[in-house]
Amino acid sequence: MSGPGAAVVGTGFGARVHVPALRAAGFDVVAIVGRDPERTSRRAARLDVPDASTDLAATLARSDVAAVTVATPPAAHAAVTVAAARAGKHVLCEKPFALDREEAAAMLRAADEAGVVHLVGHEFRFAPERAVIGRAIAEGRLGEVRLVSLVQFVPLVADPEARVPRWWFDEGAGGGWLGASGSHVVDQVRAWLGDFETVSARLHVVSDRTDVAEDTFTVRFRLRSGVEGVLQQTAGAWGPMSGVTRIAGTRGSAWIDGDTAWLADADGSRPLEIPRDLEVPDPPAASDDPRHRFTHLELGPYTRLCAALRAGVDGRPPPSSVPVPTFADGVAEMEVLDAIRASSAAGGDAVFVRSEAPGAR
Repeated sequence: MSGPGAAVVGTGFGARVHVPALRAAGFDVVAIVGRDPERTSRRAARLDVPDASTDLAATLARSDVAAVTVATPPAAHAAVTVAAARAGKHVLCEKPFALDREEAAAMLRAADEAGVVHLVGHEFRFAPERAVIGRAIAEGRLGEVRLVSLVQFVPLVADPEARVPRWWFDEGAGGGWLGASGSHVVDQVRAWLGDFETVSARLHVVSDRTDVAEDTFTVRFRLRSGVEGVLQQTAGAWGPMSGVTRIAGTRGSAWIDGDTAWLADADGSRPLEIPRDLEVPDPPAASDDPRHRFTHLELGPYTRLCAALRAGVDGRPPPSSVPVPTFADGVAEMEVLDAIRASSAAGGDAVFVRSEAPGAR
């Protein structure tokens, strides 16, 4: 492959999604970096990646590596990302972006000082049903948006014996459903409607576990624009995945049903057609392999995110009209997550969201 070289740090999500998405965007994936030599070698061989490394510094010193993607557990994001930026590598870092706002700000500062492209792994901005609702909001088709509800029940960890990465339930490692999924929901609201002003929240555990990071969050929020809303998710609910995504404005309402976005107004209800510029590559077939239970949902949007990274590496404008999530968005995301955690620790008291991220919306 003749495209710019990329290295993937992380052998879980990085191997499963980053590698194929980078290749689809035109990168030559030349290395995978992991902590376990045997596991790293096995996954590199399976993916036909030539270098299986446990030496991050050596990988960052390679002249054929233009970009680095970071898919380590969250507690390692800052160290890897700052090292990559200081080595002059363009960086795409997974979410949750950091452990807190201060760590996130240091990551943004390092990337800005190095003058590298910096993106956060919020691929679902590019999911067509979300992107087309964002466009409808921006075009004023809902009028003045006043209310948002994003609620979801997920069975991912309902079974206490479910196999998940160890860090998921380790608060000190950046675990918990708020970071794992809530970060995506917070980013979705920000991309659609702007910044948060206040939150009142509780984090708790629904599954049959004790002394672990949360698998559930409930957040009541107000945006700076005056929009009121509720974010609620659990990963610990037995049964099929279900939920509500709905936005109500003075002229219309929009919602998501499956993978279809709908709009209702005085003329009735109708599906929103996905324009060609918001389409994503066809997904792989859904898999019974538990390691790939979400790959068919993630890979298409992630390819679009990697295409934005490739454009930045090449010095071209982003190839999509969807706003690209940068480290400034990562800082703003962590400000909201910090406020949610502070509110929960205070019994649900309302907490103002600090917002001083350069470039934040």
